[in-house]
Amino acid sequence: MAERPSSASVTLAGRRSLRRYSRHLLIPEVGLAGQERLASARALVIGAGGLGSPALQYLVAAGVGRIGIVDDDVVDETNLQRQTIFSTSDVGEPKATIAAQRMHALNPSIGIDALPIRFDVTNARELVRLYDVVLDCTDRFSTRYLVNDACVLERKPEAYGSIFRFDGQVSVFGAPGGPCYRCLYPEAPPAGSVPTCAEGGVLGVLAGIVGAFQANEALKILLGIGETLAGRLLLIDALSARTRDVRFERDPNCAVCGEHPAIREVVQTDEGEADPLPSGVADIDASELEAVLNEATLLDVREPHEAVLGSIDGAVTIPASELEARMHELDSARRYVVACRVGAKSLWAAGRLRDAGFGRLLHLRGGLLAYAARNSEFDFF
Repeated sequence: MAERPSSASVTLAGRRSLRRYSRHLLIPEVGLAGQERLASARALVIGAGGLGSPALQYLVAAGVGRIGIVDDDVVDETNLQRQTIFSTSDVGEPKATIAAQRMHALNPSIGIDALPIRFDVTNARELVRLYDVVLDCTDRFSTRYLVNDACVLERKPEAYGSIFRFDGQVSVFGAPGGPCYRCLYPEAPPAGSVPTCAEGGVLGVLAGIVGAFQANEALKILLGIGETLAGRLLLIDALSARTRDVRFERDPNCAVCGEHPAIREVVQTDEGEADPLPSGVADIDASELEAVLNEATLLDVREPHEAVLGSIDGAVTIPASELEARMHELDSARRYVVACRVGAKSLWAAGRLRDAGFGRLLHLRGGLLAYAARNSEFDFF
């Protein structure tokens, strides 16, 4: 397991080091003192894939003194479209090991901990405890909650990122007095309700954009400069080249960082398989939506931070996370078109409504993002 590097290994010395970081030394907010602070810092990158690739490169190039790389996966050919630290000859090799080799070649003066293991309940807190900042570069909800909980319990800041198709999110969780991931998403989404990149795809360059943002947040945290994304969720739309940030507060009732936390130890969140289209629910295409809404009501089950990106007049809005508690607000005699951003949460919601006795349901395939792609007048972002 990684140990804190000795003072001899983290002190900048000689012309070569000064020249390497000369562009940092010219920045008043960094300077020599800041660069030495980076040299003595430790960062843990969980996931060496699409987000981890750019994040690692910029942390290593910046001179962060010791970096841990946790990933139990091997390089697959499908990774090469966005995981830019790997090459064709690496297919089948352990990601953490290859990533460590590439990073050592990029900057031999820093320490690299290659950890080709699964980040789980048996090691989460011990790993997080050894580093000063954690970058969540994973793509599974179960791991995201595990990373968050371990960081909160160990009082370590976390730079979070996620990507799907053209959409990215970045935030900072666990900052002193700030909110955590569970404040934003109290519980994991229903099993299979959100597609993975493997199921829905992702623009390769988006991984670079979001991973670089994560590295930027981590460097600001380590240097103690600027304003981080704590309490803000940065939304990135690579398709329209627009960004927006949504503010959110620490939840006093949060299960892990609230006033009376129910979670006092890390737990594993299970994820199941995606639900099929429920029996008796018909799929409609985005091209059919306007005609169908002449005799039906759109039920928008996006979460609040997604709903700020645009809406359709006359829609009924109930976030998927609140559907169980607010189902009584709906009229089972009416016809509803159930929709979300990409058509995943809505699939689960349609199934729950069907089980509750709603018999006049349609499902919008591809979600409102597919509708926005066909209708430029729809102010979706």
